[in-house]
Amino acid sequence: MTKVSPIDRRKSEHIRINLEEDVRSALTNGLERYHFLHEALPELDLATIDTSLNLFGKRLAAPILLSSMTGGTEDASVINRRLAEAAQEVGVAMGVGSQRAAIEHPELAKTFSITREVAPSILLFANLGAVQLNYGYGIEHCRRAVDMIQADALILHLNPLQEAVQAGGNTNFANLASKIEEICKKLEVPVIVKEVGWGISERTARLLVECGVAAIDVAGAGGTSWSQVEMHRAPDEFTRHLAAAFIGWGIPTAESILMVKQAAPGMTIFASGGLRDGIDLAKSIALGATLGGMAGPFLKAAVASTETVIETLLLTKKQLEVTMFACGAANLSSLQAGKLVKQN
Repeated sequence: MTKVSPIDRRKSEHIRINLEEDVRSALTNGLERYHFLHEALPELDLATIDTSLNLFGKRLAAPILLSSMTGGTEDASVINRRLAEAAQEVGVAMGVGSQRAAIEHPELAKTFSITREVAPSILLFANLGAVQLNYGYGIEHCRRAVDMIQADALILHLNPLQEAVQAGGNTNFANLASKIEEICKKLEVPVIVKEVGWGISERTARLLVECGVAAIDVAGAGGTSWSQVEMHRAPDEFTRHLAAAFIGWGIPTAESILMVKQAAPGMTIFASGGLRDGIDLAKSIALGATLGGMAGPFLKAAVASTETVIETLLLTKKQLEVTMFACGAANLSSLQAGKLVKQN
């Protein structure tokens, strides 16, 4: 019988809870406060709307990121395969879930490496928890994560609140910026830093600029609340009540995009956290993001089939195209030029 490690068990629980429980933040993503100016005479042909872009040496058909979700279990391997197959078919970016499980249990590497096997040309992001740099991880672990999936860049994710409300969490985030900076200097591929659902502030954005990161994924509040996920897997009532208290914590995604843009005008920004469709994606780009990441809708689709993920991606892309058409934006750069109005 194969021994199930605590990390394996946690990953399986995370998948189940996200699919079966209500783990939404009490906050909205803030994008509902914005709307596009409708242009009745856009002077455009919908068929010529261009959603493509180049990023980190790869050509994308649309600014869509299948956000980091999972890995490390048999179920996760199936999900990652389907996500990667769909990303390859449509031409979008993808990130895998935290690869710590496979770093510590090499037999699990296949659950992550399957992504590159079925998606040889996509923009693909490796993923490790930044806090692990305070628990013995270093540049070689980062290289192993990148090499494991032949990634184009490495995501280091920040999740202090999640770690703080779970039993036995890794909560030493002290002096972490200097270690992120070291990875940025030594790693052969770009380093992206992302939150997991509570947003990036101006202060944190400035720290990350000083570290030399290539991009920031704001992962703001408004989507999945990982304190709620941890509430559902809490081992006792004390920990359950601790996690439950933070359902309304975080910086909404729209606000976080603007904060990062204010702190780091030249930074490449990824928007994630509660994005639901191509209209939210368009709003995020108009606010200053380069990519829009979504997890929940694609996780549910991947449980069904690769074809369902492809359909969801194509629908999101078409929603983006129609939004651009109806507000008179021929391409992504023109979408960023004053098309949004903030509601009072």
